[in-house]
Amino acid sequence: MSDTSPGLLRGDTSSSEPEMGNEADGLIRSWDSEDRSHLRLRPGIRGELGNVSLLLFLYVLQGIPLGLAGSIPLILQGKNVSYKDQAFFSFVFWPFSLKLFWAPLVDALYFSRFGRRKSWLVPTQYLLGLFMLYLSLTVDSLLQSDRGPDVLTLTAVFFMLAFLAATQDIAVDGWALTMLSRENVGYASTCNSVGQTAGYFLGNVLFLALESAEFCNKYLRTEPKYTGLVTLPDFLFFWGVVFLVSTTLVAIFKRENGPTSGRRNAPEETKGVMETYKLLFTIVKMPTVFTFCVLLLTAKIGFSAADAVTGLKLVEAGVPKAQLALLAVPMVPLQILLPVVISKYTAGPRPLDVFYRAFPFRLVIGLEYALLVWWTPSVKQDGGFPVYYYSIVLLSYALHQVALYSMYVACMAFHARVSDPLIGGTYMTLLNTVTNLGGNWPSTVALWMVDPLTSKECQGAASQSCGSPAEAGLCVKEGGVCVTTLDGYYVESVVCVVIGLMWWVWLGKKMRQLQEQSPAAWRCRVNQ
Repeated sequence: MSDTSPGLLRGDTSSSEPEMGNEADGLIRSWDSEDRSHLRLRPGIRGELGNVSLLLFLYVLQGIPLGLAGSIPLILQGKNVSYKDQAFFSFVFWPFSLKLFWAPLVDALYFSRFGRRKSWLVPTQYLLGLFMLYLSLTVDSLLQSDRGPDVLTLTAVFFMLAFLAATQDIAVDGWALTMLSRENVGYASTCNSVGQTAGYFLGNVLFLALESAEFCNKYLRTEPKYTGLVTLPDFLFFWGVVFLVSTTLVAIFKRENGPTSGRRNAPEETKGVMETYKLLFTIVKMPTVFTFCVLLLTAKIGFSAADAVTGLKLVEAGVPKAQLALLAVPMVPLQILLPVVISKYTAGPRPLDVFYRAFPFRLVIGLEYALLVWWTPSVKQDGGFPVYYYSIVLLSYALHQVALYSMYVACMAFHARVSDPLIGGTYMTLLNTVTNLGGNWPSTVALWMVDPLTSKECQGAASQSCGSPAEAGLCVKEGGVCVTTLDGYYVESVVCVVIGLMWWVWLGKKMRQLQEQSPAAWRCRVNQ
């Protein structure tokens, strides 16, 4: 999955790093050795506009539940849930980082008559539609129960949505390589990035804007109302119906194994399930790969507080969630241009040098985020926040993107350079999975630790404290009020930066040294 709305302005609380996914590049390179004379058969993209449009639509559908899941933490934050609850909900964003573990099953098990990819695509999209219809009937009660939001049930349902979307992603990625001709298969990655970004935008930014009564009254209405133009149940019901109808049409009318007139399709991999798992284990056991994986799993600890908590803290300080989401829109051109520009500096033999240089810059931005959160309450006015405040937020986010994409593109370049070409797909997928996990687990821990690190005292009621929800309730009952004396977010921000600096000084150099290893050190022994 390609995530283009990370960090400060993103609704979800997962890693701020764009999710690393499998692209078609490795397979394209492997086909270059085939008979070049077949290039004469290239039909051009015009002959496959239907397939490209279908792929784009399927990726858009995939982004919808991810965008909706990303909006829930902002909605929960407005209902004063604890950060432990936010941490629990953040597990919703793990499936895309873990899909490697069931991807071999999706590739190997299918009904040949129905189609290798449709065997998984059709049932997963039907389930996505049914889950959305179920949520449209129950989500209000889950968010507004007497005891507060039912975070456990919300997490379970949205985790299933994310799991199904990740499974659909595996099926669509595989189908893209055979749906398009060999000459046009490069458009698959474009459909992936554009479609998922558009779907995430619809499910997150557009939904939060249209759901906000404040935004709709200010920009879209002449007469103010108490609700937005759409509600979460309405949005879920609409897209649930879209999923069911479109999936039915694909199941009936789109032939997966039909004849191909005058064009060569990409060959499909047919590794067995156990063979793939054994290969992954063999790769991980290699000393250089094991060391690199440990570094990837620990590199983002220093950024976890800034990436996972800052956006929620801004909402807590009164920044409207719809305005915060909309600030991601001007970032899209920057997010498109940055990889192109940065790739010029990572194309050489030492791409991780760029990673190393951007690291402290991103740590400093984490401290700047903490200052931004501290400054926010003092800027708030009766009519909201001034334009210059949002300009500073936007500038902060833009600087964050420069550092983030510098590290992201450098990592991707290094993965491509060291991956054993004979098993490039599996090799790169493993490294990308570890990289994504290296962002997920620190973000979850960072959210989990905010409340324990926060200090509060009861003012106005003698001999009362606010160390737990029960004690806070007694404080209020006795006529007091709980006041935060030390926000755990600021403690985390400093601790994370210190840990990040230690990593950069000691382990960062170790990561740079991995570039000096010979190609043989990265070659899987099974091929020797």
